[in-house]
Amino acid sequence: MFITGYAVMAGAAERLVLGYDSFGNVCGRRNTPVKGAPLSGRDMTNKKYVFFLNSCSLEMQNLKISSFSLCVSSCPQEQLNSLEDLQSFARNNGSCLCIYNLSISSYTLNPKAAELCPTLPVPPSKSFPLFNRCVPQNPECYSKYASVLISMVNEMDVFHRILGGILAGRDTVIGLSVLALAFSLILVLAFRFIRTVLVHTLIALVVFGMFFVSGVLWWLYYDYRNDPSTELETEKENVKFLLGYAIFSTIVTVVLLSLILVLRKRLQFTVQLFRIVGKIIGRIPFLLFQPFWTFLILIVFWVFWVAVLLSLGTAGAAQTTSGGEVEYRALSGVCYMAWYLFVGLIWTSEFILACQQMTIAGAVVTCYFNRNKDNPPRHPVLSSISVLFCYHLGTAVKGSFLITILRIPRILLLYLYNILKQKESACAKCLFKCCFCCFWCQESCLRYFNQHAYTTTAINGTNFCTSAKDAVFVLAKNSAKLASICCFGDFILFLGKVFVVCFTVFGGLMAFNYHRELQAWVVPLLLVGFFAYLMSHSFLSVFEVTADAIFLCFAVDMETNDGSAERPYFVDQELLTFVSQSNKLTDRQKHRRPFQDNEDGTELQPMV
Repeated sequence: MFITGYAVMAGAAERLVLGYDSFGNVCGRRNTPVKGAPLSGRDMTNKKYVFFLNSCSLEMQNLKISSFSLCVSSCPQEQLNSLEDLQSFARNNGSCLCIYNLSISSYTLNPKAAELCPTLPVPPSKSFPLFNRCVPQNPECYSKYASVLISMVNEMDVFHRILGGILAGRDTVIGLSVLALAFSLILVLAFRFIRTVLVHTLIALVVFGMFFVSGVLWWLYYDYRNDPSTELETEKENVKFLLGYAIFSTIVTVVLLSLILVLRKRLQFTVQLFRIVGKIIGRIPFLLFQPFWTFLILIVFWVFWVAVLLSLGTAGAAQTTSGGEVEYRALSGVCYMAWYLFVGLIWTSEFILACQQMTIAGAVVTCYFNRNKDNPPRHPVLSSISVLFCYHLGTAVKGSFLITILRIPRILLLYLYNILKQKESACAKCLFKCCFCCFWCQESCLRYFNQHAYTTTAINGTNFCTSAKDAVFVLAKNSAKLASICCFGDFILFLGKVFVVCFTVFGGLMAFNYHRELQAWVVPLLLVGFFAYLMSHSFLSVFEVTADAIFLCFAVDMETNDGSAERPYFVDQELLTFVSQSNKLTDRQKHRRPFQDNEDGTELQPMV
């Protein structure tokens, strides 16, 4: 909270992209006065462009262009050769190119007008859409201007270049997030009424999308690498990231194709699995609305997080000079605070998703352990939410914290790996890759057991540690029976998430590629991919959590009941038939019933 308040108070994200004049006024905004700067605090709502008084002879000192800059409403389209031309341009266009306290009528009368107005002749210029600067169109002036601007961007640290890319592409990021939402909704409806043809279609789209995205990434890498105009550090970083993306996408494509070929014979089995899950969701229709609330909460949190990050990145103290100018001095230690925000992003996002998983698991448990299947309990979702907030928030906090602990080393390994790439230490890089894969596998396993721990909490009402222990015991005892049931269903859901991320990233590649200049757009693209995965996970986890909760309830049902009249099972006939068929498919050499009581051999009987 301290860092959040500090960032909001000390930062001004608009300065990063919108630009500001020599007197501390942010162009395109209503400003507050700065003490000691009489020309500050002006309303620049209609003056969105930064104009330099000597644009043909710029110099840079300490990441600051040594020239007076003003906020103007429009850039001069034609060359202005005299003070009279400046005066005429101001009257006709309403854009004053001289210092603010010099009135238009005094342009030709004030003896100091030559010092307060731009150097003559003023070259024709055009507004540059990214940084809202008036860029001179005269070839000689443009060359000098571009060289100074390139030097300024190259000397910025990576943190601020990334912030600039996020702000510059904010509209694109929002549009891509909406696209990911649309894809997620389509998949939710498809899985709700799934048929065999839909599974084949999904697999075909995922394969096509992975091949297409991999091809586009390699093409963009080749295009950037052979572009002779690549001078900016942002563009060089884009080339490096594109190579990494292309290699990663190619590897994922090969792995997914291999898994699809191995598991292709279980497609019909998967359709039956989703029909059972759809039947449970049909009894609790409000489960399908749960992702909407999660999505809205995530969006609000992400917007807040990005706003705090941008404010933190532009945190600086305004200092006035003897001439009434304003300079913003960046504060030290800001980058270290950003790491704190990244940890908060991961932990809070995982906590929100954990709350959704516990809500779904609680509703499914309530429905499963109901004797009268034709009369399900009323408002199971609301009941599950109330139990979560009253008793089990700590369970969600602990589970999400454990995932965060495993994810932070992965981020640190990526950071160290980028450093080692420059030193070309092959052994160290190989070691870091192995460690990264190990942490990824551990996180995947922990996420799986967390999900079952949440379901066990909903069944027994115990704390996280006790529930995790019980879940491990049940899963270990029934691992052979449950693994074959959930494995391919989870894989199809994972393909759905890949589908959303794949086509969202493809849309981002096409959108960001049109704005190459001065943008570190590969990092915003990675952020979009991360958001797209979280969105798809939020929506598709309804089916994933429901399926896992059903079969964990089934295993607990087998442990606590014996199928007798006094202790009948809660399972219904359709689920029983499905489990029997799945186990026969897994092991055709076993001729006995798939689930028998371990103590007295009582066969499982459906609840009538």
